[in-house]
Amino acid sequence: MDLPAPLRPILEPLFTALPLEQAMPQLVVKAPSASPHMALVEELVKGDLPDPLKAALWLYVDELDQSHRLAQKIEDQTGSYWHGIMHRREGDFSNSHYWFNKVGQHPAMALLAGYDPHAFIDAVEKGGGAELVELQRWEWANLFGWCAQR
Repeated sequence: MDLPAPLRPILEPLFTALPLEQAMPQLVVKAPSASPHMALVEELVKGDLPDPLKAALWLYVDELDQSHRLAQKIEDQTGSYWHGIMHRREGDFSNSHYWFNKVGQHPAMALLAGYDPHAFIDAVEKGGGAELVELQRWEWANLFGWCAQR
């Protein structure tokens, strides 16, 4: 992931301890997070990171409640995007569709060839495998990178 220079040293400990290829292994999180990386995220969100990045970091360690609390405060297209991802990951598919309808065409989506968030929600609802977990990571990394550049 290409991060701006000022963010690299801040985020590197988390991304080294939990590489993207290992993060978010579940499409639908069935229980509260027991990630050993929660303490790293707790320290990161105490800092000056913007709320979209904080909401994203909580998703990264499957802590949906904390992510939801932050996404609700972000009253723009990007907040709706994180909000829609969070609801999909909790298995509230109709609510995820609602938030992605609010997103419309986010600029970060243009960077993901062939990405259709509604088709993704439907595929997760039907039950998916490793290819959808990879898409979830790709989606997260793309939006996180887009937010980090702002």
